[in-house]
Amino acid sequence: MKAYVFPGQGAQFSGMGKELFDASADARKLFNRANEVLGFDIASIMFEGSDEALKQTNVTQPAIFIHSTILAACLGDSFKPDMVAGHSLGEFSALVANKTLSFEDGLRLVSARATAMQKACELTPSTMAAILGLEDHVVEEICSSIEGVVVPANYNCPGQLVISGELKAVEAACAKLTEAGAKRALILQVGGAFHSPLMEPARAELASAIESTAFNAPICPIYQNVNALPVTDPSLIKTNLLAQLTAPVKWTQIMMAMNDHGLSEVIEVGPGKVLQGLFKKINRELPVSSASIG
Repeated sequence: MKAYVFPGQGAQFSGMGKELFDASADARKLFNRANEVLGFDIASIMFEGSDEALKQTNVTQPAIFIHSTILAACLGDSFKPDMVAGHSLGEFSALVANKTLSFEDGLRLVSARATAMQKACELTPSTMAAILGLEDHVVEEICSSIEGVVVPANYNCPGQLVISGELKAVEAACAKLTEAGAKRALILQVGGAFHSPLMEPARAELASAIESTAFNAPICPIYQNVNALPVTDPSLIKTNLLAQLTAPVKWTQIMMAMNDHGLSEVIEVGPGKVLQGLFKKINRELPVSSASIG
């Protein structure tokens, strides 16, 4: 069983997607279409923009989505997934790759998501922190004991979890988690508390955009962030996507479920190799690679 997986925010780099643009007429058409949908020349920012320009949420999220989805499209007939999944933002890329969403609709939703998240980030001082070397249940218990909003946000792999919430609550949780034996409790340089209750204004804003978008029957199941289960029903995919912004990314659980369901190979579609590394943490023998058109 072959899984194609799609990265989230943080994998961006200057020059991303340029090799696709140069190599493929189909890719050039999609880049031009992306510029039209967004109303600005995102291709130029992806190819030549500074790291600073690429860090802006309204650029970062569409840029990673565009890179991943165009790469998947350029794989042509060799793209034969038995299962797909995407980490946070990457779930939208996965839904275009498995034909649940059109490229244009996916891009519109990603752009709306980025704008809504940016607005929500400005409402409350908030952040995220990486916690290494503790079992999930310990992190969950300590977060629930802290005053204020702080919750597990990304279950990345066993012993690696990201928490998210109000700045003071995250700082207090980091202190307690360090006392409890965490190898590291590191505040991340992010714009806000993604995948926490503080994203509720963004979830509500994005809900109407998702509701009014056509979701089609996919060509293979997607293992979704909120439940870590294989889903093919378009209405259930939509419901799970609606919940994604305020719910944790259950990536550890997705990897375990795929592994239990006969996973034999993982191909990461998009910038970076982060997801390949996470899969290796749960199954060292698993063949992993980056998708390429060369």
